[in-house]
Amino acid sequence: MSDKATHPADTPLYPIREVSRLTGVNSVTLRAWERRYGLIRPRRTPKGHRLYARDDIDRIERILQWLNRGVPVSQVRELLEQPEPVESPAPSAGDWPSQRHQLVAALEAFDLPRLEILFNQSLALYPVTTCVAELWQPVIREREEHWDDQLGALLQRRTLEAFLRTRIGTRLYHANQTATGPLVLIGQLPEDPGPLWMLLAALTASDDGYRVQLFDAPLPFSELPLAMERFHASALLLASGKAERADLIRRQLPRLAEQLDAPLALCGPVARIRASDLDPSRVEVLGDDLPQAIARLGSLIRDR
Repeated sequence: MSDKATHPADTPLYPIREVSRLTGVNSVTLRAWERRYGLIRPRRTPKGHRLYARDDIDRIERILQWLNRGVPVSQVRELLEQPEPVESPAPSAGDWPSQRHQLVAALEAFDLPRLEILFNQSLALYPVTTCVAELWQPVIREREEHWDDQLGALLQRRTLEAFLRTRIGTRLYHANQTATGPLVLIGQLPEDPGPLWMLLAALTASDDGYRVQLFDAPLPFSELPLAMERFHASALLLASGKAERADLIRRQLPRLAEQLDAPLALCGPVARIRASDLDPSRVEVLGDDLPQAIARLGSLIRDR
């Protein structure tokens, strides 16, 4: 790719915010791809604002395709310069195993500065959905298996919860100032041992353009219809890393869904474990892959 992109004079040009909306890649990541890796070369206005042509947007889509195949961002430029292969290469693990190992090591060492670097670096270079699917979900699943019988498990869990609550909470606050999408209430089920899955769901939903109202502790089911009404919410999304009680899943949740005028959806491990217990009911079981869950949530809201 040449150092300066050239486009016909009559080519439509888009500001960075519109490109973020069209591609799902936030502006911080777009700037990092440009500055650090030379993956894209937008035009500049006289005041220095970036403008992207249609071929820039197409290139961003190709970048996402390579990242979704597991290619590290540092290797994407070389692949972009090659003719498109007749057959796509098989997905690879890329550098995600290394990043997961580093994240676990930092958590076990209670190395908060290193956690900060890994958090910021991953979200600057990759889309939020990729970071959640490839880094945070796998690490949290692996940690929850070890935390059941590991000395110091609660300390590790609470450290990670506090870390993510602060960082994700800050991102939600700033995103909510400009988001124009439907408002979604996101909370925990009563037996969830901590807010990790809820926080990741909130991060993913916010990145998808939703306004997010997060409840940092479980609310009584009796108050959730009032919350939905007062916040004028378009959906209620509940998360848990546990199976939860049979009575809650089979009776209380379906009863709550009947009381709401908007979708009630379930995500996280509970949605995988209890899927058969909620069929048939009005509770929407979205699964424990959070990017896929939020994509399905969008369909539910649009279909109402």
